[in-house]
Amino acid sequence: MNLQAFFHMGGYAVYVWSSYAIALVVLVANILAPLRQRRRLLRQLARRQRRERRQP
Repeated sequence: MNLQAFFHMGGYAVYVWSSYAIALVVLVANILAPLRQRRRLLRQLARRQRRERRQP
C-alpha cells in the first residue's frame, strides 16, 4: 500500500479526514475554553478586590 492510497482511504477520504478535523477542533476547544474562562474569572476577581479596597 502506498501513501497516496492510504490518504485516499478507499474513496472515503473526505468523510474520514473531515471527521478527524472536527474531532481535533472539538478537542482544542475543550482545552482552550476553560483556560479562557479561568483567565476571565481571575480578572473579574482582581477587579472586584481592587474596587473593595478603594471603598472606605
